[in-house]
Amino acid sequence: MGNASSYEVARWCAANGWPVHPLAPGRKTPAANCPACRSEPHRPQDCSCRSAGRWCHGFHAATTNPALLEAWWGGHPALGVGVSCGPAGLVVLDVDAHSAEVPHRDRLLPGIPIHENVNLAGLASGFDTLALLAALRGRQNPADDVSTLRVRTPSGGLHIWYRTPEEGPRYRSSVGSSPKAALAWQVDVRATGGYIVTPTTRTPAGTYSPLGPARLPAPLPDWLAAELQRTGHPVNDHPTPVPPPRRTPARPARQQAHRLLEPLLAQVEACASAAEGTAFTEKLNRAAYTAGGLIASGHLTDSQARDLLTAAADTARPHRSRHSLAVITSALSAGARRPLHLKGRP
Repeated sequence: MGNASSYEVARWCAANGWPVHPLAPGRKTPAANCPACRSEPHRPQDCSCRSAGRWCHGFHAATTNPALLEAWWGGHPALGVGVSCGPAGLVVLDVDAHSAEVPHRDRLLPGIPIHENVNLAGLASGFDTLALLAALRGRQNPADDVSTLRVRTPSGGLHIWYRTPEEGPRYRSSVGSSPKAALAWQVDVRATGGYIVTPTTRTPAGTYSPLGPARLPAPLPDWLAAELQRTGHPVNDHPTPVPPPRRTPARPARQQAHRLLEPLLAQVEACASAAEGTAFTEKLNRAAYTAGGLIASGHLTDSQARDLLTAAADTARPHRSRHSLAVITSALSAGARRPLHLKGRP
């Protein structure tokens, strides 16, 4: 695998049943959309490019079609390879080793209180929190699991690949700093709604290199599946039916609020068309600032706004979730100081 071309890696992934999509040459972000998708913001699910054989919208275009693999990587060998984790049935633990301020011990392992007697001296990264989680459960540290594919990242992190049962539960992606669903601080989960960079992909910072003998993902350990369940990662494909809501008069102001916010969210999502040069941060900031004003005036709840903003940001930049969360939090706070009062408030 070490000297394999991107085309060979894409074919290898497809042969394993993992849908793949192109990454920008020398980068870990999706290749740019076609000019039409760049000029007119729209939702990936509404785009006709996939049926036309184009790679627009990142992991939404992932495929195992041999003809597309040849057209994309055979004709553009500099493209990198990303795997859409959800359709591939993969759960990948993305362990970060970035320098960051260590949060309070209550936030290191969400939902697990860490007693004051536990010595946390030296804890500095996702490697430490993952090891702590495994130790508390009396299990092997996944970072040391030689039975599964592990990939060292150029930044010193580690991708630990696992596969889920074909008929088993599906899991959502998350970031370790998320206040909603997180496995451990500085341990991201790449699953449904996310993608992972394949081994041998090269960037200016270095190469994604397999570690150890395994070249295929092992089954997701039962204890990790239980931890994902505990931390709210399962995706509910079949929600429990609920009685139809009572018919109530329309709420004009709330409708106006969504109409005001939707085009701003579409502009954020459209940034998935290119790895850079799309003013992503500026567009996300504008959308979150507007949402803050709508929250302050009572037209939107904080949780609704954060869900909408996070979904749009993760569509455009799934590997920049921490940056997106910081932008959203700051802009919501700023926008809340200037309430947006709309006509027709109930």
